[in-house]
Amino acid sequence: MSNNITCIIVDDEPPAIRLLQKYTEQLQGIECLATCTRAVEALALIEQHKPDVVFLDIQMPELTGIQLSAIIKDKVKVVFTTAYPQFAIEGFEMNAIDYLLKPIPFNRFIAAVEKIRKQNTEPTAIRLPADTTADEYFFVKTDGKNRYQRMQIKDINYIESIKNYVVLHTSSEQVVTYNTLKYFEENLPDNLFIKIHRSFIAAIGKIEKTDNNEVWISGKCLPLGDTYRNDFFSRIERFKI
Repeated sequence: MSNNITCIIVDDEPPAIRLLQKYTEQLQGIECLATCTRAVEALALIEQHKPDVVFLDIQMPELTGIQLSAIIKDKVKVVFTTAYPQFAIEGFEMNAIDYLLKPIPFNRFIAAVEKIRKQNTEPTAIRLPADTTADEYFFVKTDGKNRYQRMQIKDINYIESIKNYVVLHTSSEQVVTYNTLKYFEENLPDNLFIKIHRSFIAAIGKIEKTDNNEVWISGKCLPLGDTYRNDFFSRIERFKI
């Protein structure tokens, strides 16, 4: 895969757009395809250009960056840009690649681009067939070049998203890999795993008990999100006697 990155810049402040455009011109390997000052305009630009990433301001009229991110999350990576640090947690909960605080220094922009490039060029897990069983395994990439760790499916209790990382929890260890929860949601077999919250995927066979808002696995209480509740109990119903 090419190391070249394409981007769109979305910000309601033209000086902020000009600064990021200048950065893309100075840094080799990234190209700005388009810019706009309104989040609603970005939707059409994303469909037209299909960029690798959107540098997205959070505080904008009509539609905020957080709201736009929820709409485009399956189409493009997002790096949030804002002058307000209090939005950092909400930004990372949206699985943003990075969070740049204005005024954005050039070195922070470079670091964000390297994160994007790393996700684009380094596979972090091996795709599993749909009929995978609990006795099988896969590999995840950990820190360092060409460092992979084998994960036995039957050992995984749950998977947690923390900022730009994913933690695979077993009874004996926690394995950290640079990835998104969405990747594991799409590639793990749905007969063995189920998403219960925007930050958690649970191993169905490790669930000990539930109530309307929580799921217990190996003595750990995990939240059950409103968005996932109906599907969760529909799946659990199949195992009821």
